[in-house]
Amino acid sequence: MLYTRLNDLPHARLGVVVAKRFAPRAVTRNTIKRVTRELFRQTGLPAIDCLVRLAKPVNSKQGPATTAKLKTDLRVELARIFAQAKAAKSHPRQPPLLPPTVPPTVPPALPSAPASPAVVTSTATP
Repeated sequence: MLYTRLNDLPHARLGVVVAKRFAPRAVTRNTIKRVTRELFRQTGLPAIDCLVRLAKPVNSKQGPATTAKLKTDLRVELARIFAQAKAAKSHPRQPPLLPPTVPPTVPPALPSAPASPAVVTSTATP
């Protein structure tokens, strides 16, 4: 899953989240991060922040930690989502139209009553 957001920097930034529940082995998690960083560098994205997060499990503790099939599938999927992000962010959208602003209305001033002297009373209790 890829989340993107425009940034004010001259380059793109990448964040990778690989949860242990989706890739229980450290070797698998590191492979996913390595392949993701490699494809991110090769894609040449515009100035956006990208966050890549696994959405479903990729393997279990049974069987090999990484395989050529896992790497190939990962490269295909990441290339697809990075290409979509590049296409979407290279054509920036127009800012949304805002409704016309209406100046705040000030209610008419009420006639003021003449100022009365303030009366201060104090009660002292012994």
